[in-house]
Amino acid sequence: MSTLDEEDRREYYRIDDRIALEISPLSAAEALGTELLQDDSPLFNLLSELHLSEFESQHLMRQLSDKDRTLAAFLKAQNKRIDLLSSVVAQTLLGHIGAPRPVILSEGGIEFAQAQPIAAGARVAVKMVLMPQALGLLLRAKVTHCDVRADGDYEVGTEFVDMTDAQRQLLARYILQRQAQQRRQALEQNDPAAS
Repeated sequence: MSTLDEEDRREYYRIDDRIALEISPLSAAEALGTELLQDDSPLFNLLSELHLSEFESQHLMRQLSDKDRTLAAFLKAQNKRIDLLSSVVAQTLLGHIGAPRPVILSEGGIEFAQAQPIAAGARVAVKMVLMPQALGLLLRAKVTHCDVRADGDYEVGTEFVDMTDAQRQLLARYILQRQAQQRRQALEQNDPAAS
């Protein structure tokens, strides 16, 4: 694969977004651990578990849809109710984590600005609430760079490490959905007949 193809692919899976974000240093044991990180907030852990369990049961739902459409429709309605509750939990968490801020997000990492520097190579916990899907993720990351910006803040780039397959796929699905939403918004803004 050529370098241009790799760059195009990286750009395709990278979005400019606004998310609630909290960065904290990891202890040596947490940085080297392979189990899922747990947050101090039971609400955040609940939000994360809701999405992970939904992801893990998707294949069962597809199988069930083929066999019993009525039961599948009922379960989809229940899933919608759970999604609404997770949105309420996410809105509550936004008050604790802070207002969404601009980031560049990809399946491989996240880049953001902050007032304090973080040493390259440091291991951090990246706590994210991704809206409107109300997705809560707590991931391990390694700082790849930390550069001073013109405004005096620091641009910090990280690479996610030790993600589970479910976390990776949830993040990829979020990114693809946001890209599609951003493309639709751009088309609507450029199409005078849509007004």
